[in-house]
Order: sequence, then structure tokens, then C-alpha cells
Amino acid sequence: MIHTVQAGETLFSISEDYRIPFQELVAANPGINPDLILVGQRLNIPGLPSPLTIPFSIHVSLTNRTLTLMVQDQIQKVYPVGVGRVLHETPVGDFIIINKAPNPGGPFGTMWMSLSKKHYGIHGTDDPQSIGHYVSRGCIRMFNHDVEELAHTVPIGTSVFIRP
Repeated sequence: MIHTVQAGETLFSISEDYRIPFQELVAANPGINPDLILVGQRLNIPGLPSPLTIPFSIHVSLTNRTLTLMVQDQIQKVYPVGVGRVLHETPVGDFIIINKAPNPGGPFGTMWMSLSKKHYGIHGTDDPQSIGHYVSRGCIRMFNHDVEELAHTVPIGTSVFIRP
């Protein structure tokens, strides 16, 4: 998979976002200077499939508090979600799902799917009344049955586009 460097990112922060060892990221990108990466530079992220090979994509509207599952640019299903509240906004941008963890426990409900942004994910909830509201610490909350359905449908590497 290819990552395009964004403003403010470092090679170390990128390795953390994708949960891969720093040295593995350096080794996957011979010829780069680990101390100097540039906005717009393209980096190979080892171990993840190219999102271009995956027919699914996820589109999150923070304003509408919806998550739309697309299959080859056609809407398959729209889910209600809870998103970040004031001072804990959900990050806007383009990410991918990098791993899945069933039954993470606590407020994360019955499924956790990590995004390629450290500390953020799509997950279930132990508070179903929070869905449809600005309530989380930046993650995307779903009803447990919805996040389980989504996790069973989309593979690791699925693109996630979060917009205002």
C-alpha cells in the first residue's frame, strides 16, 4: 500500500499510525532519508494490500453522523454513527482499516477496527443511546450489530474517507 505524506507527519508518526516498526518502514522505502520526508512524498507501507484492489470503501459524514458502505462506488448500506464531540473531534481525512479486534471490552462494544491514525477506530458501544450524537473522543461509534456486520463485510486495507 502507498501512503502520501501529509503536513506535520514524520516517518516515526507514520510508522505509529500504521502500527509497523519504524525500521521496517525505513527498509520498505530504500533511498529515502528517514530524517527528511516531504509533503506529497509517497511511501510504501509493507504488509497491507493496496486499497485499489478492494471493492469496498467507507464514507463517514460527521455532519450527518452516518457511515456509508460503498461497493464499487455504489451505496450498499448507510449506518447511523456517533462521532467526536467538542475538543475531541473525529479526524477528517483519508485512512484505511489496519486491523480488527473482536470483543475489545469496555465502551468499545463487540468489535474494534483500527484506522491508520493512532488512537482512532470504528467500534461498537456499550451505550447504544449515544449513536447519532456528537459524543465520542474522536472514534466512530456504531451499534454492536452494525459494526459486526461491517467488520464481517470489509477486509483489512479498506479505505475510510471521513468528511465534515
